[in-house]
Amino acid sequence: MHPIKSFNVSPRLPAALEPLDEIARNLWWTWEPDARKLFRDLDPALWDRTNHNPIRMLQLCKQARLVELASDDDYLRLMKSVHMKLTAYMARTDTYRRSRPNPICIAYFSAEFGFHESVPNYSGGLGILSGDHCKSASDLDLNFHAVTLLYRHGYFKQEINKDGWQEAVSLNQSFHHLPVSEARNGDQLVSITVDILGRKVTAKVWVLQVGRIRLHLLDTDVQQNSPEDRLITQQLYGGDLEMRIRQEILLGVGGVRALDALGIEPDVYHMNEGHSAFLSLERIRQYVQTKGLKYYTALQVVASSNIFTTHTPVPAGNDAFSREMMGRYLSDYPSDLGITFDEFFGLGQPAVNPDNSFSMTILALRTSRHANGVSKLHGDVSQGLWKDVWSGVPVSEVPITSITNGIHTKTWAAPEFHRIYEKYLGADWEEHLTDGEYWRRVIDIPDDVLWGTHQLLKARLIEFLRDRIRIQRTRIGESPEQLRKINNLLHPEILTIGFARRFATYKRGTLLLSNKERLLKLIQNQERPVQFIFAGKAHPKDEPGKRFIQEVYQASREAGLEDAVVFVEDYDTYIGRRLYQGVDIWLNNPLRPLEASGTSGMKLPPNGGLNFSVLDGWWCEGYNGRNGWPIGPEIKGGSVQFQTEVDIDSLFNILENQIIPLYYAKPDGRLPLAWLQLMRESIRSVTPVFNTHRMVKEYNERLYEPAATSFRTLSANGCKAAIDLAEWKHKTRTDWAQVKIHDVEVSLQEGSRLFVGEKLTISANVFLGPVDPSHVRVQAYIGETDNGSLEKPYAVDLPRFEKEETAGWFRFTGDITSSDSGSYGFNLRVIPTHPHLIQDHELRLITWAS
Repeated sequence: MHPIKSFNVSPRLPAALEPLDEIARNLWWTWEPDARKLFRDLDPALWDRTNHNPIRMLQLCKQARLVELASDDDYLRLMKSVHMKLTAYMARTDTYRRSRPNPICIAYFSAEFGFHESVPNYSGGLGILSGDHCKSASDLDLNFHAVTLLYRHGYFKQEINKDGWQEAVSLNQSFHHLPVSEARNGDQLVSITVDILGRKVTAKVWVLQVGRIRLHLLDTDVQQNSPEDRLITQQLYGGDLEMRIRQEILLGVGGVRALDALGIEPDVYHMNEGHSAFLSLERIRQYVQTKGLKYYTALQVVASSNIFTTHTPVPAGNDAFSREMMGRYLSDYPSDLGITFDEFFGLGQPAVNPDNSFSMTILALRTSRHANGVSKLHGDVSQGLWKDVWSGVPVSEVPITSITNGIHTKTWAAPEFHRIYEKYLGADWEEHLTDGEYWRRVIDIPDDVLWGTHQLLKARLIEFLRDRIRIQRTRIGESPEQLRKINNLLHPEILTIGFARRFATYKRGTLLLSNKERLLKLIQNQERPVQFIFAGKAHPKDEPGKRFIQEVYQASREAGLEDAVVFVEDYDTYIGRRLYQGVDIWLNNPLRPLEASGTSGMKLPPNGGLNFSVLDGWWCEGYNGRNGWPIGPEIKGGSVQFQTEVDIDSLFNILENQIIPLYYAKPDGRLPLAWLQLMRESIRSVTPVFNTHRMVKEYNERLYEPAATSFRTLSANGCKAAIDLAEWKHKTRTDWAQVKIHDVEVSLQEGSRLFVGEKLTISANVFLGPVDPSHVRVQAYIGETDNGSLEKPYAVDLPRFEKEETAGWFRFTGDITSSDSGSYGFNLRVIPTHPHLIQDHELRLITWAS
């Protein structure tokens, strides 16, 4: 037998169908239902076989089918309609950005982006959030440039073997099957180089069009590189720490250089998690070497325009590298910046108890003047977690705010619900995504329409799951008899609860299995049964997470559970959409407060689904007592084991006594009327708040625009303001030790009382020495008194001052208005201030009255 040489033949796209190529190359189609239908109708079987990839479909579709559709009036009418929508979308000028007074240019860095299953450049929630952020940035028409790496093998495909053990199957992507193109600046292809262990590593830059915005992807799998360096962009989150630092140098340093090579000049750099924090070092280096600034001055300019979002509520979840590794990989940076290695290494260390590791999160915090967590609770947790970066600053004043995550509603809402919203809310419902009053119109959706649509989606989900499970069980060699049993899995009339997420142990994916006896009673109840659907991946190196998956899978094969508990393998955005759109309830039971935000539960309400969750992350803000259920309560100071026992009992009690009776209560014999009211309230209360349109507007107005203003101020006129600020900071640090407070006085006489609404006048003598009194804030730090400590503290300035006769002394005075009754106390403090400070505590200097 002679060896066979293979080759591919692509069809020619008929002239009448040429708009298909333009539509396929812009990921706008991923959130436009008619565009998805356009490609699905080409060839439904091929649509599934290509993992819903229009580019691949146009490469594989039979020529005869394309010729047939080129003369199909109905198909051409749909195609022209979709193409007109895309054209109008791209050309629209009445957008959010055009309404802002000073439009700015934003660079957004993330290690992963999840737009759709056909572009597998993501692993989970962080990537999905990044993708949804981009989609809303496009819808809002921001001048937005995203940056990441292009991974040859993506994350991994999950297969569950006959023992229930997760096996990771590598993906080998051909970039010619993706809607990416080679980046150009004019006629020149764009590539950049970074230094890694003394080698020049080249990265090609690709571009992915996402509506109006672009994602720039770096790829080292090019001929100029050694085999070792070609592997840098092979696998998302793959390899060891050596590979991780190489990827993060490429993302941060290479990403900045890629934007430079493309002629893009951002006003703001947003680091989504700490993976890209090396961008700060490269930006500082550029200001030092090209602008001639001193290191500390350059830091002021760079930090003013950096924004950092942290997603991880535990220190161990943040990347850190050893001193030895930082010395090997970034040895040139200290000399390039004009600082010592110790000063350089200190950028990644806390001020208190530094160790031998360099934290990417601390680097990002130290080189950003704007930082946020991803829910209100996570913002508070982050303040406590990173308080040592601001040594001596009260935890409540650590400058980490919060912007709660959201979802791109149009992506995750089923097309059937799009049509409901168009009919009962208005054809322009997308224009009112953040208008809570507008969403009260869900009351007008008829009961039978809401319930019938939901039941249709649930039936579709069950058929989909049966097909997926049949494929998996056929692969592992199950008998024909076992395969026939799949037809009995799940039922659309039964209360259906979904649990799907990354199988990290803190998410407690096996919590429901902790009491098998109670679980069996729920499942086997003939009148009011329940069924459960699980999905999710564990990191390939997370052995405990893989054991959790195995436990769930093995439970799904046990007698008594096998028809009502299923685990579907290879959780991705497609499986996610089916689940979010089809289950009745989303179960989320992490160990609080370790769920920074969570977004999967946000995807249920636009589809009429309800949440049943621990009050952690976003659900603390989303739950209102009428739109779902909480699991708890939280036991302050209790052990993890005790909290877990409390949560298990709460989970089953609420299921048994509230959720199940309500779902099956049908007073008219047909519809669960009380349940439908919960569905409406879930849509009304969650959808207009927990979406990325609201989230991105918040980022723009609270962080991006203020950062851009500060950056423009500090970088103007040869960075004069930054030079002045750096010099002032240096002098203030030198002189601050002399500052002290004496003779604190209050207007309230001993034994007398203050009534609500009355003022208390406070004054004190303050010695400032050489410090200018206009560069300090003297404050009363006030709070409710409890055993000598201050609870719920806040600061009030004492704004009036006059110079005393003795040199360096000033008398500061101010008033406090009592707003509520109770016992209060205060102390006085002095902090430095300057017109160009962005954070109150940039200098970490506080003098308290003794």
